[in-house]
Amino acid sequence: MNIRVALLTREYPPLVYGGGGVHVEYLARELAELTDLTVHAWGEDRDGVVGHEAWQRLSGEAPQLAALRAVSVDLSMAAAVADAEVVHSHTWYANLAGHLAKLLYGVPHVATVHSLEPLRPWKAEQLGGGYALSSWCERIALEGADAIIAVSDAMRRDTLACYPAVHPDRVSVIYNGVDTGEYRPDPGTDVLARYGVDPDRPIVVFVGRTTRQKGVVHLLEAAHMFAPGAQLVLCTGDADSMLIAAQVEQQVRRLQAARGNVVWLNRMLPKREVIQLLSHATAFVCPSVYEPFGIVNLEAMACETAVVATATGGIVEVVQDGVTGLLVPYEPASSTALEPRDAAAFSSAIADAVNALLADPQRAAAMGRAGRERAQGMFTWPAIARQTAEVYEALSSH
Repeated sequence: MNIRVALLTREYPPLVYGGGGVHVEYLARELAELTDLTVHAWGEDRDGVVGHEAWQRLSGEAPQLAALRAVSVDLSMAAAVADAEVVHSHTWYANLAGHLAKLLYGVPHVATVHSLEPLRPWKAEQLGGGYALSSWCERIALEGADAIIAVSDAMRRDTLACYPAVHPDRVSVIYNGVDTGEYRPDPGTDVLARYGVDPDRPIVVFVGRTTRQKGVVHLLEAAHMFAPGAQLVLCTGDADSMLIAAQVEQQVRRLQAARGNVVWLNRMLPKREVIQLLSHATAFVCPSVYEPFGIVNLEAMACETAVVATATGGIVEVVQDGVTGLLVPYEPASSTALEPRDAAAFSSAIADAVNALLADPQRAAAMGRAGRERAQGMFTWPAIARQTAEVYEALSSH
């Protein structure tokens, strides 16, 4: 197959900060073997990537300007893909570019949904009025897309519920993946030593952005109830807003004062460092209140680490309760709030699951081994790329 494909994304190495960016990075690597692929991403031109910069006249601190900058990048991308036979966009940051290319050039638009704006109301905190604009970009693009790829069955259900104008036949499920050659157990301890983590004591790890979606505030409350000797290693990325950043900092300081054994690495770490931290963890914790897939759970599983995660969204399709980890029941306060109905009970349940694994390290280790086996068998990038290329081929043959 020699279809000319334009892959449209905000994130691409070295500018990757979330699961959507991880997906695009590895998917593009495999698609390049199957198609005539060009990647269009935010930022400067770099190896194998056509870069697109936001309009300078839209610079400024006002939150709505962030959404306008995204639209300006979309216009630049749409202008640059006239020779593509298929355009494939990822997240609302690039969905509008795909929709405009479809209108301009009459080519099929494929959109992969990694999350949905209507289910992330806390983004109004981050974008102000720009949240209404991001929601419009997503809706107009998905309703007009020729094919939508959902990263989980839960994501497919949410897409059809949020956008009833989308015909179910246009939405297929292709999972995220993990490179189990790269994400594999690392017996080294140099990274642990650098950050003051004791490999001979139980370790609980969290890796994720500082956002309400990832539930870090509930994890920090739960950690007060962790077994006293356990170490908590928090690897947090950029905060969505100053409000959530301040809240998490206050909670971390309070936790450090109350129990100690807390290592807070408040920055994006290199993959190698994350892999070593995951490899030595007794448990990885994913306390998300909204998670269409949760690729970080796969990364932990590939490193042979047991997972404690919220039973929500696509997580239940990745983590097998009682086999590769423990799932914590989750009841949202409402269909729009996406906060737990009983926050104290939710945090307590997280602590109970973590403590169950800390008390039985042999069980945790067995779950870790089962997790790696599952990752190797079900979530490989070459298979995911082949399924994606089949979507392109079906559209281009019409």
